[in-house]
Amino acid sequence: MEYMHFGQVANFKTNSNIPIEKFAIAINSNLKKSILIKSAEEVEERFHSRLSCKRKTYRYVINNSKVGTAIYRNLETHIPKKLDVEKMKQAISYFEGEHDFKAFKASGTSSKSSVRTIYKAEIIERPDEKIWIELTGNGFLYNMVRIIAGTLVDVGLGNILPEEIPHIIKDKDRKKAGKTLQPQGLYLVKVEYEM
Repeated sequence: MEYMHFGQVANFKTNSNIPIEKFAIAINSNLKKSILIKSAEEVEERFHSRLSCKRKTYRYVINNSKVGTAIYRNLETHIPKKLDVEKMKQAISYFEGEHDFKAFKASGTSSKSSVRTIYKAEIIERPDEKIWIELTGNGFLYNMVRIIAGTLVDVGLGNILPEEIPHIIKDKDRKKAGKTLQPQGLYLVKVEYEM
């Protein structure tokens, strides 16, 4: 499946004598089969996989078929009621730009500021009855993508009008946004750095 490609990045310091081009093979030989290192590269000492990140792209996968799937049930969220994708596409455009996303963060979030910039927000309707919600931004609050996805599902179900999104953002009231969707279906697709 296309959404099985991930953008996870990690960094660590080592005094190992293993050549960098052999590092992924060496690490993979000691990992569970559910984890795979695709590549390794040497970076500057000041590099940090989380703090040096400039842009991240998340994808939330919804199976919008009537019966769902047994094989991928833990890798996507199943919503059997047909969603109005056109309304979801109208609504998602309001998330682009710099906004205070206080209405879209989980309670107890430790971030001092809830202002974030979304560079690109799109709904991708796939022929296999999957709907992808993709967000690229400079950072995300805890559960922010899952709450935005839940809000867009409410739009798709007719519970929230697309034109209500700017008011929900402006009011900064968590109760006005949609529910937090389950973690199954959330993927970090891409991480971009300036080095």
